[in-house]
Amino acid sequence: MAQAGLERLFALLIDPDRTSGSELERVIERAAQAGTDLFYVGGSLMMDDNLVRTVRTIKRLTDVPVVLFPGDQMQVTSEADAILLLSVISGRNPEMLIGRHVMAAPRLKNSGLEVIPTGYMLIDSGRPTTASYMSGTLPIPYDKPDIAACTALAGEQLGLRLIFMDGGSGAMNSVSSDMISAVRKQVSVPLVIGGGIRTPEAVREKFDAGADVVVVGNAIEKDPGLLAEMVLASKA
Repeated sequence: MAQAGLERLFALLIDPDRTSGSELERVIERAAQAGTDLFYVGGSLMMDDNLVRTVRTIKRLTDVPVVLFPGDQMQVTSEADAILLLSVISGRNPEMLIGRHVMAAPRLKNSGLEVIPTGYMLIDSGRPTTASYMSGTLPIPYDKPDIAACTALAGEQLGLRLIFMDGGSGAMNSVSSDMISAVRKQVSVPLVIGGGIRTPEAVREKFDAGADVVVVGNAIEKDPGLLAEMVLASKA
């Protein structure tokens, strides 16, 4: 994982419920050829048991690290490289702060995965998202960078090793540069930004504001040709 300010990493988020079979193979191969740094794998619902198959397909076709981005404590497979242990610090739902982690802890210990304690912060994106609904939490207001900065700082002080600011799947608006910059000034841990990032210019903007990792999912699903341009923008 990148250390803050030292490396820019582009991550492609793959939802096993959305992409499978030959389409998944095409996406993976295209991403590897473009220079994608990380694959994030996960989804809010995971209605089909495609998690293991998705990770296996990525491992078979590329050497790119696979990081689990779980929607719940059951989305674990030891065939990945690492898992983001998400604590929703933007909300006040105890199940999302520590409750589900207790149930997952023994399984994670035995998995052999690198466990990355992650402060997950939902940011208002202009409309309700699956993430806010499933977590039962309200997002941080879009125009309140001070709240985001203090929340991230508290997460770092609690020992979290990563801050993930997310507008959620299908976000109308991405996390603002002002908010990213405000958080970057307060924390030294790596900063991940996702949700609503649809153009190469937006990718570059997030990095310039202070992101260490930019995560893109839906935009690539809708326009696969964007992938190479976005990866290139992450290296600029």
